[in-house]
Amino acid sequence: MTPQRLDSVPVPAVGEVTQAGELAARAVAVRKVYGTGETSVVALDDLTLDLPRGQFTAIMGPSGSGKSTLMHCLAGLDTLTSGQVFIGETDLATLSDRERTVLRRDRLGFVFQSFNLLPTLTAEENITLPADLAGAAPDPEWFATVVDKLDLRSRLRHRPSELSGGQQQRVAVGRALIRRPAVVFADEPTGALDSHASSELLRFLRSVVDELLQTVVMVTHDPGAAAHADRVVFLVDGRIVLELSEPTREHILDVMGRLGEE
Repeated sequence: MTPQRLDSVPVPAVGEVTQAGELAARAVAVRKVYGTGETSVVALDDLTLDLPRGQFTAIMGPSGSGKSTLMHCLAGLDTLTSGQVFIGETDLATLSDRERTVLRRDRLGFVFQSFNLLPTLTAEENITLPADLAGAAPDPEWFATVVDKLDLRSRLRHRPSELSGGQQQRVAVGRALIRRPAVVFADEPTGALDSHASSELLRFLRSVVDELLQTVVMVTHDPGAAAHADRVVFLVDGRIVLELSEPTREHILDVMGRLGEE
């Protein structure tokens, strides 16, 4: 399969193994300040973060630590006060508004706590929506891989109201994956799910990293959710204060306690 392109940004083919150390995204000396003067708030303070391809990264920290701001800046949903954000080798600051919109559509996937499915569309139509909006039919082989990995084959003709919360979130994950994104951003994706559906979804996210070689960045408050990641990045006051590799729930809870999150 010939990779599709957005300007100079290649899309990896199905099953393509990326080189060790290759980065899906990175933030370099990122600073984000809201407001001016005495009322200004520093949300991100000279933060640098590398996101290797094929890795599951969880971002944690106390409320107001900059977690969601970091994700929004990495995804090009918010502008920077200073610094740089790259998706692959593309500096988001060099793109026009239209090019940035196209990059988000074609190169990034998003999973939100609230699912954000269109109620009048079937599960299949919700999954293929990003491809439909781009005017490009989804690759049948990749569509089948995603649907089967998420165990949605028997639910494709159902509308969101006919699906459980866990099934709706799996549809949202399928929608995020359908364009073969460079990065999937997940913002508290288990927040609206019960414990069983949460565990199911996290296993799916883990498997799309391990088996489909996707890159996942997840903001979460849940140490059990974060324990599914390859590493956890802890933020305080807009700065990275600690990283854990191969995290366990117990180690995460210990760090959260030291950061005053318990």
